[in-house]
Amino acid sequence: MEAKKSPSADLNKTVGLFTNIGLAVAVGLTLAAFEYKSYDDSTLKDVGPVNDNFEELLDVPITEQPPPPPPPPPMEQPVIQEIPDEVEIEEKIDVNFDVDVKETTVIKEVVITEAAPVEEKADEIFDVVETQPNPPGGMSGWNEYLSKNLKYPTQARRMGIEGTVIVVFVINTDGTIQDVEVLRGIGGGCDEEAVKVVQNAPKWEPGKQRGRPVRTRMRLPIRFKLS
Repeated sequence: MEAKKSPSADLNKTVGLFTNIGLAVAVGLTLAAFEYKSYDDSTLKDVGPVNDNFEELLDVPITEQPPPPPPPPPMEQPVIQEIPDEVEIEEKIDVNFDVDVKETTVIKEVVITEAAPVEEKADEIFDVVETQPNPPGGMSGWNEYLSKNLKYPTQARRMGIEGTVIVVFVINTDGTIQDVEVLRGIGGGCDEEAVKVVQNAPKWEPGKQRGRPVRTRMRLPIRFKLS
């Protein structure tokens, strides 16, 4: 048999009412909490009368700016005057010769004495003379003499040495040659061969200074070249 409930005992009928009532009460308490104000009950202290008059306004004077200084006057530009290229300058020059020349004034004759000729020393050796010494037959004869008498040293040929030997020597007044030295050599026996050939050379025509034969120092190159 199915049990039946009494309508008065059904609790679901009042659930909505109590829910609305609880919601209304909660909202009311929340609003009351926000609107609640508290006041301090402490008494106010008397600090005396206030003499400051805030209604009075300070009169601030207007600052006056001084006027700007006047601008400087414009600079005067120099006037350029055109001068012609050709200008005639008239200038009077007074010439005053303070010399009393009389007809009886005698001018002394200037006598130029010729200096005595400088005697040349016999042993003096000249590097530069008016007339240079010359070998027999000129330079072509000298080259021919070297080609016939100059022998290429075996050591220099074997070592492949070639170059130019510069020989310096003195030619006496009679054309003989002395004081043969090597000024610049190349070695390998070429220096000794060049000295020997110059020492055995025939007499040269001596150099001359003022028409007189003098001793002259000569420098000649002797070239060694492998064929």
